[in-house]
Amino acid sequence: MKKLLNTYFPILQVIKEYNLDKFKADAISGFTVGIVLIPQGMAYAVIAGLPPIYGLYAGLVPLFIYPLLGTSRHVSIGPVAIDMLILAAGLGFLAGSGPTEKITFAIMIAFMTGTFQLIMGFMKLGFVFNLFSRPVISGFTISAPIIIIVSQLGTLMNVDIPNSQYIHEMLYYTSQQLGNIHYPSLALSVFFILFLVLVRRFYSKLPESVLLVAITIIIVSFISISKWGVDQVGAIPQGLPVFAIPEFNIETIKQLAPNAFTLALIQFMTIASLSKAFARKHGYTVNPNQELIAIGSSNVVGSLFQSLPVSSSFSRSAIAEQGGAKTSLTNIFAGILILFTLLFLTPLFEILPEPLLGAIIVVSVSGLIDIKELKFLIRTKRRDALVAMITFISVLGIGIQEGIIIGLVSSVLAFLHKMSKPTVAELGLIPGTRDFKNRERFSEVKHIPGILILRVDAPFSFVNAEFFKNYIIEKSMNEKEAPKYVIIDGTTIGDLDISAMDSLLMIIQTLKKEGIELYISGLIGPVRDVIRKSDISTFVKSNRFFNTVHDGVVVALKNQDDQDGGNRLNEYMEICA
Repeated sequence: MKKLLNTYFPILQVIKEYNLDKFKADAISGFTVGIVLIPQGMAYAVIAGLPPIYGLYAGLVPLFIYPLLGTSRHVSIGPVAIDMLILAAGLGFLAGSGPTEKITFAIMIAFMTGTFQLIMGFMKLGFVFNLFSRPVISGFTISAPIIIIVSQLGTLMNVDIPNSQYIHEMLYYTSQQLGNIHYPSLALSVFFILFLVLVRRFYSKLPESVLLVAITIIIVSFISISKWGVDQVGAIPQGLPVFAIPEFNIETIKQLAPNAFTLALIQFMTIASLSKAFARKHGYTVNPNQELIAIGSSNVVGSLFQSLPVSSSFSRSAIAEQGGAKTSLTNIFAGILILFTLLFLTPLFEILPEPLLGAIIVVSVSGLIDIKELKFLIRTKRRDALVAMITFISVLGIGIQEGIIIGLVSSVLAFLHKMSKPTVAELGLIPGTRDFKNRERFSEVKHIPGILILRVDAPFSFVNAEFFKNYIIEKSMNEKEAPKYVIIDGTTIGDLDISAMDSLLMIIQTLKKEGIELYISGLIGPVRDVIRKSDISTFVKSNRFFNTVHDGVVVALKNQDDQDGGNRLNEYMEICA
C-alpha cells in the first residue's frame, strides 16, 4: 500500500523532503506565477469566446490537484492559449451564439478531456505521445498563434467580427469592418502592445502584463474611458465557483468527444515535452503516464468547479523556474493568490479596457511563432519540413482538428515512405581490423572479391520487403562480376515479420538457382527466434547464420579456396592483421 501511494501520490515524497528553504522558494515563485496568471487567465478565456471569470476559475482548483499527483517540479498548470483556440473551434460548431450553452459545453469538454487522459494514464498509454512527431508539433504551434492573433482583431479595433477557427473567414469579416474601426480603441491597443513588447525587450525580468494591468487600473480609476466608447471588461462575479456535476447524454458525448480527445492529446503533448525538458535540465525524472493521471485529474476535478480545460503553460512554467521553484507546490501558492483574487479583488478588474486583454493575448502568443524551428527542419531534413508545412497550411486553411489529423497522417505516410525505401549500404573491410563500413563513406575500405556484403538500415517488414528482395537480387545478379556469396549484416534489423520472411525465403531460392549462397550475420535474439520458428529455419541450421560479418567472410573464403585451391582466406587474414 505504501508503494502504491508513493507511486500515484508523488506529493507524499515531496512533503517528506520539504523544508523552510523550499517553502520560501516555492512561495515566491508561486505568487509570481499567480500574478501573471490573473491577467493571462482572463485574456485566454476570451479566446474561447467565454467570460473572463472562467479563466480565473481555471486557475483555481486544478492548481491544487496537480501537485498531489504530478511528477514535474516546475510545470505550471492553468489555462493555455492554444487549448483555448481548440476549445473555441469545438464550441463554434456546437453552441451557436448562446453564451450559457457555450459555458456548459466548455465545462463538459474539460470533464471529458480529463476522463480521456485518466484512461490513457491508467492504461499506460503514454506512448501515444509518439504519434505527435516534431514536424507536426512545429507546424501546429506556428499556425495556432497566427489564428489566435487574427481572432483578436475585433477586440483590438472594437468591431464586430464573428469568432471562427478559419483565418480566411476572420480576415474577410475584418475587411468588411474597416470602415467601422473605433480609433480610440485601436490607439489604446497599439499603445498596450508597444508597452508589452518594449518592457519584454528591455526589462525582461519584469512581469510586463502584470505591470501594465496595475498601471491601467490606477489610470482608469481616475479617467473614464467609457465616454470615449472603449469597451470595458464589465461585471465579474465575486466569490468562488460552485460545485456542479456536468449532465451528459449520449448525443452530447458524441458531439463533444472529438474536441475533447484532440485536447487530451495536445495537452499531453505539451505537458510531456515541457516536463521532460525541465527534468533533463535539473537532473530528475518524470513519469509520462503519471503526468497523464495528474493533468487528467486536474481537468476532471476542476470541471466540477466550473473550470475550463487546463494544461501546462510554457511562459508561466519558465517564470516558475526563474523564480526558483523547487517543487510542484508552486502551483498551490499560485492557486492561493487566485483564491484571494476571486474573494476580494475581482471588482478591480471590471474597469479594465477590453483592448488590454487583446493586447496581452497577442503579445503572449506571438512568442510561440517559432520560425527558427521551421528553418532548422528545412536545413536538416526536408521531408520533416514538408510535414510541418502541410500541418501549418492545413491548420490555417482547413481547421484546427482537421489540420492536426492531416498533419498526423502526412507524418505517418512520410515515415512509411522512408521505411519502404530505406538505406542499404554496401560494406567493405577496414584494413587492420575486422570491422566493415559503408564503401561510399569510407574510402579506405577494401572490397572482398567474390563476396557482396550488405547492411540493411531498417526493420525488415512488409513495408519494405519487396524493395529489399528486388535490391538484393538485382545487386547480386547484375554486378559486372557476380558474387559467389552475399552476406547480410543484420545488426541493424530490429524486427522481422511474416511478409519479410517470405521475401527472404524467395531471395534465398532465387540466389541459389544462380549459384549464389546467402549468409546472414549479427541478428539480435528476438529476430533469430522468429527465424527459428519460421519456414526458413532449415536455412539457419545449414551453417549460414553467423554472429559477425567477419565469421561469414571466413567461411565464404574458405569454401572458395576449397573449390579452386585459391589462397583468398590467408590474404584476407593478412589484411585484417
